Amino acid sequence: MSSHIRMCFVGDSFVQGIGDPEYRGWVGRVLQATDGDITAFNLGIRRNTSEDVLRHCWQEIRHRTLLGVDNRLVISFGSNDTIEEDGKVRVDPVRCLENLAMILDESRRQAIAPMVVGPPPVIDAGEQHLRRITELAGKMAALCQSRGVPFIATTRDLANDPTWTQEAIAGDGGHPGSGGYQKLADIILGSQWHEWIAHGSPSGLYGHCGSACS
Repeated sequence: MSSHIRMCFVGDSFVQGIGDPEYRGWVGRVLQATDGDITAFNLGIRRNTSEDVLRHCWQEIRHRTLLGVDNRLVISFGSNDTIEEDGKVRVDPVRCLENLAMILDESRRQAIAPMVVGPPPVIDAGEQHLRRITELAGKMAALCQSRGVPFIATTRDLANDPTWTQEAIAGDGGHPGSGGYQKLADIILGSQWHEWIAHGSPSGLYGHCGSACS
């Protein structure tokens, strides 16, 4: 097994880094602070929900994994799922959890080690959205724990962070600037990131890439 890591990031506009004048977002900042031989692919798409990610992610991921290397997947969605449109949330929370479970289970079948980064808050969406997304994040964490997958909580810390909130309000109401993305990167780097880079998923349920990857 090569020490080279090929890593895909899937999710929404926060993964893409919308609003960052430096065009690095949290993904770029986390990678800059990570040692190792890593080839990374940012596949975040603005307005994507868990339904969108599930629909297209494997078609994109399979072209970016290789035999004989350590293939990884970082997943982050939920902020758009919990936005209300026409009087209802875009994706029911039960369905969102089902989508996450299907991605994690497919990761196991493909022998790709996953990590889940919890959904950041959308500041101008209000308190009800924060309540919904916090509840969803808690259920995501429980789902990941049941599968031995690292989960990094972000929602409450960012909702209470003045840099994140002030930059979002000064921008489009949802996306922060460089300081907010740095805060999110710091949360990830200060959690399980480096251990995951070194060892993969702790339970052993999700191994390194074998013949299933293509």
